[in-house]
Amino acid sequence: MTSTKKMAERLIKKYPNRRLYDTQTSSYITLADVKQLVLDSEQFSVVDAKTDEDLTRSILLQIILEEEANGSPMFSSAALSQIIRYYGHAMQGMMGSYLEKNIQAFIDIQNKLTENSKGLYEGKPFSPEMWAQFMNVQGPMMQGMMSNYIEQSKNLFVQMQEQMQTQSKNMFGAFPFVPPVPPSGDKNNK
Repeated sequence: MTSTKKMAERLIKKYPNRRLYDTQTSSYITLADVKQLVLDSEQFSVVDAKTDEDLTRSILLQIILEEEANGSPMFSSAALSQIIRYYGHAMQGMMGSYLEKNIQAFIDIQNKLTENSKGLYEGKPFSPEMWAQFMNVQGPMMQGMMSNYIEQSKNLFVQMQEQMQTQSKNMFGAFPFVPPVPPSGDKNNK
């Protein structure tokens, strides 16, 4: 991280008593305050007060956990289980990148809709209440649009996987690989 970016970032220190200290306001803050920083698009980092270890991701995950526990969760148990299965899997890095790109695509669509909505209501962006009304009417169409995008993304991923398999076969096909012979004492061989 560049020193200019670090200077622009708000620094929050986490103390052993689990309290968070905002160095910009010289006051203790709560997890709800950190959530508000996220909602306000504030740049910040959370570090351990003793070790300077970066705890930002940990704090963001805590906020997500609280949000998932309260109200209506964003992730189903099946989706969370599948994400957990990717940890330690050869595709872990690709899965993280895939999720980030899809979230960014969703954000881009939302930003485009927000930009396009400015002209509809006296040049002002939609308020959260107006978005709720809009989504009640347009929700099914938006879900269909996102489903189409995800289906296309899935198809591209499958095509990429098939191309990788073909390239691997072409690359390694010339080598005379012989499958290992199981030992004669193997119980499965009887």
